[in-house]
Amino acid sequence: MTRNPQPDRSKTAPKNAKRDPVASGERDASVNRAASHNYFLLDKYEAGVALRGTEVKSIRDGRANLKDAYGLVKENELWLINAHIGPYDAASYNNHAPLRTRKLLVKKREILKLLAASQQKGHTLIPTRMYFKNGRVKVELAVAKGKQLWDKRETDRRKTADRDAREAIARSRKS
Repeated sequence: MTRNPQPDRSKTAPKNAKRDPVASGERDASVNRAASHNYFLLDKYEAGVALRGTEVKSIRDGRANLKDAYGLVKENELWLINAHIGPYDAASYNNHAPLRTRKLLVKKREILKLLAASQQKGHTLIPTRMYFKNGRVKVELAVAKGKQLWDKRETDRRKTADRDAREAIARSRKS
């Protein structure tokens, strides 16, 4: 009686070839585009998020929204407030509250840095994106300073000028 040898898997597709691009880390689960428009983003930090199972599944489905969210240091712990993670459709009675306060997981010295930065006048902690890294949900948290209306106009002018310059260069290369 002979055993069949193991099939050669080096020529076949990888094990998780059909995996979701959000879950594999190829694409962000949620991006806060309003953050760069409304704030000057100074320093960025990566933090883990303490979540429930249905929240992770909802994030994989793309139901996370960071638009009105912010970070807060309370009693030497870092919290994510107002981040909306929509309910998971396939869950039963055991679903999560969409706007619940979630704990962010960072080292103690980073919490102290963030506390000092957020206590400066006009500075706050804003989540800029949510993504998967090695199967875990991470949040990129930025120390931010609010923009005035004229700052926003200046930023728009610069973006428009840069775009026009790129288009002019592209047109000159085609000719």
